[in-house]
Amino acid sequence: MGFTIGGIREMRSGSRRRVRTTECTAVAEYTGLWGWDVVPGARAVSGRCSCGDASCTAPGAHPLSFAEPVPAGAGLDDATKEWGRYPGAALLLPVGRAFDVIEVAEPAGRLALVRLERMGLPLGPVCATPTGRAQFFVAPGAAAELPQLLYRMGWDDADLDLRGLGPGDHVTAPPSDLGGLGPVRWLRPPTLDTAGAPPQARLLLGTLAYICHRTHF
Repeated sequence: MGFTIGGIREMRSGSRRRVRTTECTAVAEYTGLWGWDVVPGARAVSGRCSCGDASCTAPGAHPLSFAEPVPAGAGLDDATKEWGRYPGAALLLPVGRAFDVIEVAEPAGRLALVRLERMGLPLGPVCATPTGRAQFFVAPGAAAELPQLLYRMGWDDADLDLRGLGPGDHVTAPPSDLGGLGPVRWLRPPTLDTAGAPPQARLLLGTLAYICHRTHF
């Protein structure tokens, strides 16, 4: 027999147990190994959001209003116990605490990632979403500083497909799907060095802005 979140039927027991084990392991990795909070999020099936709101403006892409986050530092046992309260929830990471995010189109992000690696610049985790976006994890404060940083670099008047995500925002974390469109995946997974100390945005922004500008035209 299937289970539901907000009235949406999910999957049968065998698949549910496998998915739950994978999700709990991922939650414990994020909290215990990388030191990030994890927030239970809504999911979408056939365009309907599990929050139950027929007029939801972000189906499957927002935190569950009634759910408590699993805090940074929680180990496997605690993460499994906490996550078991929200079966089927998506894994969301709150932005603005351990990291901010600079988001660009995925093709531009992939090109920039190759160039940044060749230049030997410090890099943090990078995600790719099923909506065609690449999300670069950078040090907290980047979203608020982004307009000034772009101004100093001479990119403030450019038409760039680039935006910053900061406090109050959330990103969907692998292996969860985003809005029922498919899973989020790592282009560059976190490591012990990068999870707790992602790079300053200014170290990456010049290259990201240049690639975004070049691929836009």
